[in-house]
Amino acid sequence: MTIGLETRLREVLDKKTVEKLGEALGIDTIGDLLGHYPFRYIGQGERPDLGRLTIGEEVTVFAEVRAAVARKYQPKRPGQKARRAERLEVVIADEDGRTLTLVYFNQPWLKEHLTTGKQGLFVGKVGQFNGRLQLNSPQHFLVEEWNVTGGLLPVYPGTAELPSWKIMKAVHTALGLVPDLADPLPREIRSRLGLLGYGEALHRIHRPESHEALGAARKRLKWQEALVLQTVLVRRKSASLAEAATPYETGGAILDAFDARLPFDLTAGQRQVGAEIADEIARAHPMHRLLQGDVGSGKTLVALRAMLQVVAHGGQAALLAPTEVLAGQHHRSIAEMLGDLAHGGELGAPQEATRVALLTGSATAAQRRTVIDEVKTGAAGIVIGTHALLYDGVDFADLGLVVVDEQHRFGVEQRDTLRAKAKRPPHTLVMTATPIPRTVAMTVYGDLETSRLTELPAGRTPIATHVVPYTDQRWMRRAWSRLREEVEAGRQAYVVCPRVGDDQKDGDDLGGADGDRRPPLAVTDVIEQLRSGPLEGLTLGLLHGRLDSDEKDRVMRAYAAGEIDVLVATTVIEVGVNVPNATAMVVLDAERFGISQLHQLRGRVGRGAHPGLCLLVSEVPEGTSSRERLDAVASTTDGFALAELDLEQRREGDVLGAAQSGVKSHVKLLSLLKDADIIEAARAEATALIDADPDLRGEPAFAALVDDLASDRGEYLEKG
Repeated sequence: MTIGLETRLREVLDKKTVEKLGEALGIDTIGDLLGHYPFRYIGQGERPDLGRLTIGEEVTVFAEVRAAVARKYQPKRPGQKARRAERLEVVIADEDGRTLTLVYFNQPWLKEHLTTGKQGLFVGKVGQFNGRLQLNSPQHFLVEEWNVTGGLLPVYPGTAELPSWKIMKAVHTALGLVPDLADPLPREIRSRLGLLGYGEALHRIHRPESHEALGAARKRLKWQEALVLQTVLVRRKSASLAEAATPYETGGAILDAFDARLPFDLTAGQRQVGAEIADEIARAHPMHRLLQGDVGSGKTLVALRAMLQVVAHGGQAALLAPTEVLAGQHHRSIAEMLGDLAHGGELGAPQEATRVALLTGSATAAQRRTVIDEVKTGAAGIVIGTHALLYDGVDFADLGLVVVDEQHRFGVEQRDTLRAKAKRPPHTLVMTATPIPRTVAMTVYGDLETSRLTELPAGRTPIATHVVPYTDQRWMRRAWSRLREEVEAGRQAYVVCPRVGDDQKDGDDLGGADGDRRPPLAVTDVIEQLRSGPLEGLTLGLLHGRLDSDEKDRVMRAYAAGEIDVLVATTVIEVGVNVPNATAMVVLDAERFGISQLHQLRGRVGRGAHPGLCLLVSEVPEGTSSRERLDAVASTTDGFALAELDLEQRREGDVLGAAQSGVKSHVKLLSLLKDADIIEAARAEATALIDADPDLRGEPAFAALVDDLASDRGEYLEKG
């Protein structure tokens, strides 16, 4: 039998191990197993002083088992039938005789494994019980099981039933079965960059002889991940240039009329980005462009001018928004900006006017019929909507431009469904108000051209942000006084909470109680406390994700009209809500929000002629990482700088997001922050590869990796 990376583990390992690897980690083949890399390495010389451990500290200690005692006990679980359980207490000691207790629950087999006299490494978090330090269910690596060279012990992500040492044994078996592996990376690139061969890199990352050997292995495997990913993106970008799209000339009657009415000058950035988009829409190949614009930078205006260019020459534009609140906001603001240019077909409207239609899931049957008819006949040149635009029966006369707002909130199928409603591949403009670090844009949106709007339109004022300690009543009284002062001056405010209320969970809830922490503050509770407390006498409104669509729309319209003084809301207002008269915001439990989320939230204020104020209320103490995040948000309004900081503090998988699970399965070592140089260099190499050999016929092994990511595991990349 020929054994290779595609060989199923059941053919080479024992049944029990194979089942556990499959169930716990989704590992099915030798390739899967060898691609399950260690997440850390322990040097045999690491021997911290057992007498100087700190509670909460993650430690690795080298010690000897002195005793192991199993004790029966009865867990106290209210409302559940009493049952007996077992706790194993293992006493270990270092070479100076200092001891530490390890505690394992309901793992009786460990008593036969951790016997007196055995030495090993024990890895876990220091806790305390009855005044005594201990490690709860730590990982352990006995010397007799190491079978490693060079003093570096690999530690693998595992489970209680599949600990690291068992994975290590399986990996070592697999390595012995595939000593000679074909290298998928193009030989010329590998040689020029001085990279290890694939087989050697796998051996070194699983059994490193030194830190230097480990570094060389990681570099080689990172390069493979980066080059495969960038080649997928470059190839897709190249393929899109071969598609035929309808060209729409620059300018046009309705666009010229709109520009002539603008009461202000476009910023230099809006002019530049607008010109780039206009030129691409005028070409016979579909545009694929990502428009990044920090909060308040005027993205909607840029997108509207692109839509009008298409409408001016007989096409239609669709704007897909993730929520009804945002879709309604876009519809109102675009209709207001166009004025009578949005009244096409009505008496007295300019000849070049069109209609702006809104279609959401909450539309009545009559409203839906009217909008569908306007879309089908082409009377509606601009169509704004939510997922309702994707439904069967919504047919366009001539869809020429698709604008997707907050791209990361949509799945692949949804975007493709809308694009499929066009007779020819439409031009695509993806907008996001969430600043994206350059390496993330290259990795997640690398098949799109990228534009950035970084300057604020004239008249916008900076937003002052301060952190307010929740436990200091003097500061809290002053915070509520500032909101009252803004309202008394004729302006409006927001109060943002992380949770809706009661025991239900909703999309705009942010977590729950964590250990001894109290539950997050909820809008349904806070609004009543404010009504009878610090904001008594003011008109308060409530907005959250569980309200029906009509109520959400009523509240937003009332707030926009100035009928509500203070809007108490969840993150449903995070993007797109535009009320220029709103100048102040209090974010409660601010530490429960992410950096980029806080930046988006505060972008709801200071959108008019008056300065904005954002107060981040938190009970976390100074010196903690959570407080440092809040201080960082307070220190700058530069969204791109905050996005880089956000990337530093978050896991790579969180940044790529659940929608990009295909990339996460392929990108295991590459860091979007730390490996920017590799990502950029891989982009250049990928471009040269595709230019020379578009189908990669000269590199079949590498082409197979690219095809794998581009198909079943990389659907998220399909934007065209």
